[in-house]
Amino acid sequence: MPSQPPRQPGRDLALVLSRAERLVVARQSEVLAAEGCSVEQWRVLSAVAGAGGLPMSEIADYALMPAPSLTKLVDKMVADTLVHRRADPGDRRRVLLHLAPRGRALHQRVAALVAADHARLLEAVGDAGGLAAALTVLADLAAEAGASPGRTRVPR
Repeated sequence: MPSQPPRQPGRDLALVLSRAERLVVARQSEVLAAEGCSVEQWRVLSAVAGAGGLPMSEIADYALMPAPSLTKLVDKMVADTLVHRRADPGDRRRVLLHLAPRGRALHQRVAALVAADHARLLEAVGDAGGLAAALTVLADLAAEAGASPGRTRVPR
């Protein structure tokens, strides 16, 4: 039986996106390491920076982390005085995560580095903002369609 020819990477959307994600995250990791920050910490800082406090479930979704891993990371970030937990004033059973002053300062320093690196990447491919917009639309469409290729809407 003849062997199958290797797939052309440009024809396999999932492969191309996975490869790009892996390389961009590796690059981002190098940028963040200069400030002593991991990609996961950066995602937590970014999620919380734009909010007046977020529940762990929303942060886990944003940071693409399972809840137990996020809890361990947040425990370390609390110990490092980057974030702090506070009871939700609207529901005392719920805990919200907030940036501590040290975390806000780290976020501000790192945000400028990350933005500059993203700008260099996008400029190198001649993009004026369309790539991120197209990827956002693609992600939204994939989420709406669900995991099964034949479905068009997620059942509610």
